[in-house]
Amino acid sequence: MNFLRRLKFNLAYFGKAPWDSGITPPELYEFISHYKASCAIDIGCGTGTNIITLANAGWQVTGFDFASRAVQIAKRKLKKAGIQAEVFVDDATRMKNVLGQFDFALDLGCFHGIENKQDYLTQLTRILAPNGFWLMYGFFKPEAHLPGPGLAEADIDLISARGLTLLSRKDGFDKKERPSAWFLYQNLK
Repeated sequence: MNFLRRLKFNLAYFGKAPWDSGITPPELYEFISHYKASCAIDIGCGTGTNIITLANAGWQVTGFDFASRAVQIAKRKLKKAGIQAEVFVDDATRMKNVLGQFDFALDLGCFHGIENKQDYLTQLTRILAPNGFWLMYGFFKPEAHLPGPGLAEADIDLISARGLTLLSRKDGFDKKERPSAWFLYQNLK
């Protein structure tokens, strides 16, 4: 992870990070209403909003973010809410501190910002249990060949090539009117 990018994200958490709404999306509520609580991981957990939601629904939750400031805030929020969850700093392309397997992985806006999506998917498939689910949200690049954050259809093809099965896709637009989508995959290995 590039030092300047990490610094930018950490500094954003000293104010109101624009991507951290503090609101759990309805797509997560919908998922947890249909599946039995088990072991979950929040990849790029930010300040822990969705960790709290999952834990309150009976899930055993782990979360990590590459921004240490976000992790500090998440730990405070979890303590205040009386939630027991493991939260730490890690890189989604390495997941060095992530042990074990999870029945559910949540990613709200992390995958679309990763340059090396191949390494992310290697780690995801390592930690996602057989029959486990991955709920991912991301916005699309205006033009697939441009550098920078965002998904391209080639990224979606890459996910399928890694053996994850697409169960649903819900297209829409983000706050900046960029095309975006919610994806639910299952590890049917």
